[in-house]
Amino acid sequence: MSKGLKTSSLGYPRIGKNREWKKLLEAYWAGKIDEQSFRSQMEEIQLQHLQTQQQAGIDLIPVGDFTFYDHVLDTAAMFGIVPARYGYKGGEIPLDLYFAMARGNAGATACEMTKWFNTNYHYIVPEIGSLTPALTENKPLAAYRFAKERAGIEGKPVIVGLYTFLKLSKGFPAADIAAVAARFLPLYVQLLQELQAEGVAWVQIDEPAIVTGLTAEEIALLENIYGGISAAVPGLNIMLQTYFEAAEPLEALLALPVQGIGLDLVHDGGKNLESVARLGWPQDKTLGAGILDGRNIWRADIDAKLELVAKLQQYVPQERLILQPASSLLHVPVTVEGEAKLKTAVKNALAFANEKLAELVLIAAAASEGKERYAAELDRSREVLAVFRALPERGREDVAEQVRSLAQLPDRRSLPFAERVKVQQEKWRLPLLPTTTIGSFPQTAEVRQARLKWRKGVWNQERYDLFIKRQIAEAITLQEELGLDVLVHGEFERTDMVEFFGEKLAGYLFTAGGWVQSYGSRCVKPPVIYADVAFIEPMTVKESLYAQSLTKLPVKGMLTGPVTILNWSFVRDDLSREAVAGQIALALRHEVSALEEAGIEMIQVDEPAIREGLPLKARDHEYYLNWAVKSFRTATNHVKDTTQVHTHMCYSEFNDMIGSISAMDADVISIETSRSHGELIVSFEEQEYDKGIGLGVYDIHSPRVPVVEEMTSAIERALRVLDVQQFWINPDCGLKTRGWEETTAALRNMVKAAVLVREKNGAVSR
Repeated sequence: MSKGLKTSSLGYPRIGKNREWKKLLEAYWAGKIDEQSFRSQMEEIQLQHLQTQQQAGIDLIPVGDFTFYDHVLDTAAMFGIVPARYGYKGGEIPLDLYFAMARGNAGATACEMTKWFNTNYHYIVPEIGSLTPALTENKPLAAYRFAKERAGIEGKPVIVGLYTFLKLSKGFPAADIAAVAARFLPLYVQLLQELQAEGVAWVQIDEPAIVTGLTAEEIALLENIYGGISAAVPGLNIMLQTYFEAAEPLEALLALPVQGIGLDLVHDGGKNLESVARLGWPQDKTLGAGILDGRNIWRADIDAKLELVAKLQQYVPQERLILQPASSLLHVPVTVEGEAKLKTAVKNALAFANEKLAELVLIAAAASEGKERYAAELDRSREVLAVFRALPERGREDVAEQVRSLAQLPDRRSLPFAERVKVQQEKWRLPLLPTTTIGSFPQTAEVRQARLKWRKGVWNQERYDLFIKRQIAEAITLQEELGLDVLVHGEFERTDMVEFFGEKLAGYLFTAGGWVQSYGSRCVKPPVIYADVAFIEPMTVKESLYAQSLTKLPVKGMLTGPVTILNWSFVRDDLSREAVAGQIALALRHEVSALEEAGIEMIQVDEPAIREGLPLKARDHEYYLNWAVKSFRTATNHVKDTTQVHTHMCYSEFNDMIGSISAMDADVISIETSRSHGELIVSFEEQEYDKGIGLGVYDIHSPRVPVVEEMTSAIERALRVLDVQQFWINPDCGLKTRGWEETTAALRNMVKAAVLVREKNGAVSR
């Protein structure tokens, strides 16, 4: 431990170095292990995570951030917030009920899932409604005791704050938030009193919702919440933790009766430091200074970080300054160890969770004891960054010239939608309420094994291509038998919708173990944009063209859009995100042209992450949406009038950006609505949408197969506010994670539902 500046971590990756957490979850769900074995093995994983942070020299180690699925779901379960459809009768939540809320079961749909602020992590949305909360178990206390008994660690319990918990919940009018908070506050107080009685020193209360902006009423609510907590637990140190943006107005937070405030000094645009310099720092508070990027994977510029710490020390004395990552390390992989295949210049420039902890300890030591004592470590850091920054592929003139040419490219399609929809209807002659899927079909163990054999060289390219062709042919046959109107090739050759494209574009690299959690046991390995992005050769034409050769029905070409590729990658930090998105859009523009030239004239360019990238401050929305829309149009606006451009978005709130979605000028968009139980439809009651749209009619992230009547009801609800002529029928996302049996059954019911509604509307063609 440092003798000077103290260090803290806000959260550690759950999944484990080798994704052992994920594998254990899936083994339990598959019935391969019982609950006792599951819990016992989970404890061992939890212990390893604690010991790793302990061995790194971190002073304040978080406890309670470890979860079996999701930390927001944990909070809901801890307070007995279980929707009535699960038949919960009170008391501690059984494990299978906990998982049913996340995944659904035969008798009840899953709770809604959406993005955690502007990250690619998904949380389970609590459904409060009129439920009466009760403290079913004190999970932070159990985590504190576990860390102390098993590792000798005096941990720092982590809790989702009441304000943020309510802001992320649903089931009550926004105007009633103060009344709902009054129902929960005594339970938060009880939980914290039990921690105080146990001898806990610091508690981290996460309130990231604060950074989205505060009204006078919301400031008053925070004053009431933390006033109540302070009066009840005067001996407990509360670290009110914010992250992902600037905490404004900071003066309101500094007035709250808490002992510390955690600020993000990475993603705040410099505003938090400006506020500290302007206001000073109160003598009764500790600053948790988030100085390292908890959401990206690049080695820190240690000199710049030491300069930042020196500035902070002008306002905050050393004994009241704690250095920490700017957010939980949940959003980065575990360790760079094992990345043997990366070239040295790049590997040395990476810092995953474990490496960030080491950087944090080094910065604290150098700031406390002097740079001279750590000269060798600092020189090493400067050297590897200089070598990395000088790589020639990070400054390609040909890419720069293409970017400059953007100003001369058309900004829109040659015909407006109202005119081109007529020529598209004439060309495609689709039935009323055409049915399709989002793109991917089940990635079975056989598919994954085939890909692994190919990657390891056990199978040559010819054998692998034949295997993929067989999968495509079977998928096309099945879709025709089911009666779908617009088909897909199934994406069997793709591991991930971003990684697949990154492997075929210049400027990307790929890690061996760079996994992060997306939702539940679903882990992704984001590609890394380390240099200028550029098109090399066609990426999707071969499979799309083969699929189209097997059927007379239209087959969509499937691409991932520029903003999603950006948001689901780890992105170089020396260029603006807008600039990198522009490079990706230009590369995809080449691919769209290649598909069209090959005769594929329905092209889906998916942008599921466009909402995810929306800045947390409303004042920044317009700027982001303008360049995000521009990037999509750069990739797609050059196609023929008869070429139908589709896009897809999922698991986010879109109510506040319908106008921007329309401005993307896609001919057809599909958006998730089943998981949110059709709530997005309300948006179309309030504002007009004039293009083709498919509101997902069933939730693919649940293993349950919805009945025909359920999907018919979803369609009919949408048609109350949408024109039947513009409506498409589809699942709410790709089917990659599902099994063939449930996929086939669900799609069969979906087609039956579409036919029933067509018949009710008295027409079978457009």
